[in-house]
Amino acid sequence: MEARYSKQSRTIKTSLVLPPDINHIGTMFGGKVTSYIDEVAAIAATRHAQRTVVTASMDPVDFLSPIKRGDAVTVEGFVTWTGRSSMEVYVKVISENLYSGEKQLTATSFLTMVALDKNGKPAPVPRVIPETDEEKYLHRTAPERQRRRKERKQSFDTSFSLPINGA
Repeated sequence: MEARYSKQSRTIKTSLVLPPDINHIGTMFGGKVTSYIDEVAAIAATRHAQRTVVTASMDPVDFLSPIKRGDAVTVEGFVTWTGRSSMEVYVKVISENLYSGEKQLTATSFLTMVALDKNGKPAPVPRVIPETDEEKYLHRTAPERQRRRKERKQSFDTSFSLPINGA
C-alpha cells in the first residue's frame, strides 16, 4: 500500500455563522462546532484511506475563543498519523470577523477515524508522509497521544452505568 502525503487529505470547510447556529448569548453552539469538526475529519480520513471511515474517538475539544453571529468559521483538518486501520486527524477551527478581517484560532481537536472494508471490518490504511513543520510535529508527537487515548479507554469503568429512563 502506497503512503500518502498529509496534504492529500487536507479538508477545509468555511461557513457563515447564522442565527440558527448561535446560542442565547450570541455565540456559536459548541455542538455545531463539534459537528463540523467530525464532518471535516471524516472527509480527510476518507480521502486518505479511500474507504468508508467511522469516528472511533474524539479527544477533548479545546474552545479557545468564541465564534460570533456573522463571523465566518473555517474548519481545517488533515491526517497526521496512521496505525494499521486507524488514522489520527488534527482539526482546527478559525473564526473570522468579516468586517475587520481579524482571525482567531477558536478550537482544536484530534479525532481517531477507522477505515472499514466492505464487510464493516477494520481495513488497512496507507502510512502518512508529513511535509510541513506543523505536519512533522504532529506526526512525531502522535504516538504519545495514542498512548494517552489507550490509557483513557482502559481506565473507563464499564461496570458502572446510569439508569435509563429512571429504571
